[in-house]
Amino acid sequence: MLEVDRVRVSYGAAAAIVDVSLTIGDRELVCVVGPNGAGKTTLINALAGLHRIDSGALRLDGRDVSRLAPHRYCDHGIAIVPEGRRLFTGMTVRENLELGAYRRAARAKRARSLERVCALFPVLAERLEARAGALSGGQQQMVAIGRALMAEPRLLLLDEPSLGLAPLIVTALFETIRTIAASGVTMLLVEQNVALALEVASRAYVLEEGRIAAQGAPAELRRRPEIRRAYLGLTEEAR
Repeated sequence: MLEVDRVRVSYGAAAAIVDVSLTIGDRELVCVVGPNGAGKTTLINALAGLHRIDSGALRLDGRDVSRLAPHRYCDHGIAIVPEGRRLFTGMTVRENLELGAYRRAARAKRARSLERVCALFPVLAERLEARAGALSGGQQQMVAIGRALMAEPRLLLLDEPSLGLAPLIVTALFETIRTIAASGVTMLLVEQNVALALEVASRAYVLEEGRIAAQGAPAELRRRPEIRRAYLGLTEEAR
C-alpha cells in the first residue's frame, strides 16, 4: 500500500530523517520504535503530509503523493492520531468525533462510523455530550482514535498513543488497536513502548538518529541482543 523510498526530512539545516525506506502492506500493522529524538514523530508527520520531505518519495498504491497538498493526503484515505491527542477541549465528544468525518465520502457514512466508534469505546457512547476537556487522558485518546476512524481511513497513523497513560489503560488501548487492525484497517504505529508495539505488529522498524537501524519480524527483533538490551531492558540471562 505505502512505500517510503529514501526519504529525507529536515528542520532548516538539521536533518531529522535521513534516507529512510520502509513499506506497509495492505491490511498490515507495522510499528516504528526508537528512543526520544530518533525522528519518529517527524517521520509520521511526513507520511501524513504535515511536514514536507526534502527528497525521496512517498508512494501510495504506486502513485507518488510526496508533493500533494496536506489536505489531499486525507482525500487518499490517510488519517493520523497525533501525539498529544490535540482535541478541541471546549467542544463535546460528539463534535470532536464528527470533525473526523469532513470528507464527502466519510460524511455519507457518519452515523454508521459513529456507531462503530461507540462499539469500540463504549465509555464514549455514554459521554457523547460531555466536553472533551472533561474526560480522562485515556478517554481523550479514545476520542482521538475515534475521530481518525470517522474519516473511514485506508491507512491509520498512530503517533505515541500510550504517551502519558496509566499502564492498565495502555493495555486496554493496545487491545483495541489490535481489534482495529483485525477489522482490515492498515496501520502504522509509532511508539516508545517497544514491548507492547512488538506484541501487536506484524513487522517492525527501529529508528535511531533519523535512520533505520534494524527491521524485521517482532520475534526476530526480540531475539537480537542489542534490541533486548536497549529497548526491552533485558539481558541474555533473562531470555
